[in-house]
Order: sequence, then structure tokens, then C-alpha cells
Amino acid sequence: MGRLNADCFDTAPALLRVADAVALIRERLPVLAGIEAVPLARADGRILADDLIAPLDLPPFDNAAVDGYAFLAADLTDGRSHLPLGGRVPAGHAPAGTGAGHAVRIFTGAPMPPGTDTVAMQEDVRVDGAAVRLPAGLAPGANRRRAGEDIARGSRAVPAGTRLGPRHLALAAALGLADLRLRASLRVALFSTGDELIPPGEPLPPAGIHDANRPMLAALLRRLGAAPFDLGILRDTPGQVRDRLAAAATDYDLVVTSGGVSVGEEDHVRAAVEASGALTLWRLAIKPGRPVALGTVAGTPFIGLPGNPAAAYVTALAVLKPLVLHLSGADDMTPVLTVRSGFALEKRPGRREYLRVCLRPGEAGLPEATIAPGGALTGLSASDGLVELAEDLTAIRVGDPLPYRPHGDLG
Repeated sequence: MGRLNADCFDTAPALLRVADAVALIRERLPVLAGIEAVPLARADGRILADDLIAPLDLPPFDNAAVDGYAFLAADLTDGRSHLPLGGRVPAGHAPAGTGAGHAVRIFTGAPMPPGTDTVAMQEDVRVDGAAVRLPAGLAPGANRRRAGEDIARGSRAVPAGTRLGPRHLALAAALGLADLRLRASLRVALFSTGDELIPPGEPLPPAGIHDANRPMLAALLRRLGAAPFDLGILRDTPGQVRDRLAAAATDYDLVVTSGGVSVGEEDHVRAAVEASGALTLWRLAIKPGRPVALGTVAGTPFIGLPGNPAAAYVTALAVLKPLVLHLSGADDMTPVLTVRSGFALEKRPGRREYLRVCLRPGEAGLPEATIAPGGALTGLSASDGLVELAEDLTAIRVGDPLPYRPHGDLG
């Protein structure tokens, strides 16, 4: 596990825009996840370490795209429409001899017999005893898949940095690959902070609240292909916060906390980080969630999210996700969708704002977004995703197009 310079995040602005913070992550931080060979059956959701190069043509041979009759198009010159029946080729069987001068019964996926280049669909053909009547006007090469038509041997099938899904596994399997070189799962130390926090399942004392952030962030990290290690709650004791963060930095690739990064008297994370590293980015132009800390602890990347669960969720989408994917060697190619606003809103400029919304059918084929009902967590739970309002935007009118991030973006 590599170590970073304490000043690797140094940047001048006091309030950094979200896009600038993400650019800083990509510019200053190296990929930390190692590389390992993983069986194809366990590769779903993992990150490809190298370009996947096709070891063979796909398909590996010319084959029939339909059930029908294979023949050589040139054999039907001078108005000829009949050819003698000449054999049968099921899928999975090599053709016996040449098909030149004949119409060969063939099935989808079966190799094209030598001397043939075209397939007539069986429903367009009439068989009269030993003769086959073929349709007129069929273009040479019709209904035939050429070897390498899907991908040629030596071509890049999947680029490095791709988070693999079922569609990628299908391609790898078709290319005969049983194992893939993947990035090892990023080891992430996860803490919550605060004397008020009580783990779910334990009784609440006066002034206590259940810790919602660790279950949420652990699930998010797993969906991003990382391996979260729940290290519990940091109580508001400066020495404990300092020592436990420093210890975690020696064993993990990334340290994540929630809460304790503001400027209150009981917010001890900032001082703890600075005791063994650097905290140079801690005010982000985002709403909700301005107190977001980015830095290093003993050379290990550190990010501190807000304690409020809704703000922690938003900042996880905006900053933690690109951080984890970058450290893991992944490209974040999640598209931002467009919806129409079903509400009007005035907005103060200066911060990128994320609103919890529900979708309903709208005009012109675009879903319409409405503000999700409820409070911070109930509204988040009831919502379909977040609309993203740019820093310089000051007003939204009904019908305006808005960038939209579905909650599936976090996984």
C-alpha cells in the first residue's frame, strides 16, 4: 500500500466547487488497488485491471444467422431458382464436404459449408423431393455471420477500468476466458463520530440517536466494489479520534469518517487528521454537506463526510464515489440523465445543490421530477433520485430540463 505526500491535496480556494474537487482527486491521487486473477464467476461488479484483448475471433467461424439452406449465390445465375439438396449441418457439427452446387440444410450457429456464402430462411424455401427452390433476389452473404464480425482476434473487447457487469461477463465467456485480471477490492476503514451515536439494535439513552451513516456508507462502498471494514464509532475524545485514525491509516487503503469535520468545539476529526497528515480541503461548495474533508492520515487518503445522513448521502454521491472509483482504477462513466422540473424554486448562487425528487410521467417523453415528501431521511428513502442544480443557477421554472442522478448511480 503506497503512501501519499501530506500536501497532495493542497489547493487555494477556501470553498471548492464539486467538479474541481473531483478533478483534484484524479490529478493528485494514484490508483491504490492491486491486481489479482479472479475466476469469471466471481468477477461481477469488479474492476478490470488491463484491457481485455480478444484471444480469438468472435464468432470463430462463418456461421448461419438463421435456420434455413446454405448455398453459393453465384449458383443462382441466369434465372436459376432450384438447387439439389446436399446434406445437413446442425449447430455444433462440422460440415461434411463442400456445399458448392447444392443447397445444404443448416441451422442457426452452424458453420457455413465450404463453397457456400448465403443462407435462405427456411420459411422462404420450398423443398420438392431432392430439389430446393430458393427465393429470388437474395443478396450474396445474406443471413451469414462472418468470422470476427462481432470482434476480431487481437482487438480490445473491454477497456481497463471498466466495472464489469453481466454483459461484460457474457463477452469474456464467449471469448473463452475463465479468469480475468482485476483490481483488488479497495480496503476502506469506516468510522462514524459522535457521543450521541448508538448502534442500531441497542436501546437509546436520553439525547442519543441511532447511527444511520455506517450501514448506509458500508452498503454504498460494497456497491462500488470496495471492501468496507466497519470500525465503529469514534467518541468525542481528541486522543481516541487521533489514535484510531492513525492506526487505521496503517492497515487500510482509504479512511472514511462521517461527522466531526466542522468547526465546533466537539468536532475533533480535523485536528486528529492534521496531527499525522494534512487536511487541506474541508469546505466544499455543495448543499447539503458543505463540511467535506479531504486529506491524508499517515500517507493514506482520508475523506470526512458530514454527520447528517442526508448530507452524507449526497456528498458520497458527489465526492466519495469518484474517489473510491479512482483509487480502485475504475472509470466513472455513469451518465447524467435529464428530467423536466415539476416545481418552481428560487436558489442562491454559489453552491451545487442536490434535491431529493420523485419521478412521474411527463410531456415530450421526459419524466417529470417533483420534490420528494418528508424530512431528511424519509424524503431520501421515498425519492427516486437527485436533481443537480449548478452553482450559478438562481431559479428553476416548471418545465425546465434538469440533470438527474438516479439512486442506482451509487451502485
